[in-house]
Amino acid sequence: MLRKKALTLLIIFVSLFVIFTSCGGGGAKVEQSSQTLGQELIDLDKAYKDGIITEKQYNDSKKALIKKYK
Repeated sequence: MLRKKALTLLIIFVSLFVIFTSCGGGGAKVEQSSQTLGQELIDLDKAYKDGIITEKQYNDSKKALIKKYK
């Protein structure tokens, strides 16, 4: 059960990482997430607390998420 949750959070993190680090050039469209900012921050916090991501990855992703919703 814990492994499945960790895998889910890892997939979420990798997806966010790809979205935020892609250049998006060539007219590529980025699909919006159906999650709210609050839920994405909760998922990100859990990934950090579970040791799936580093503190730097957590802080960088958190800043990117907040910027995305401004």
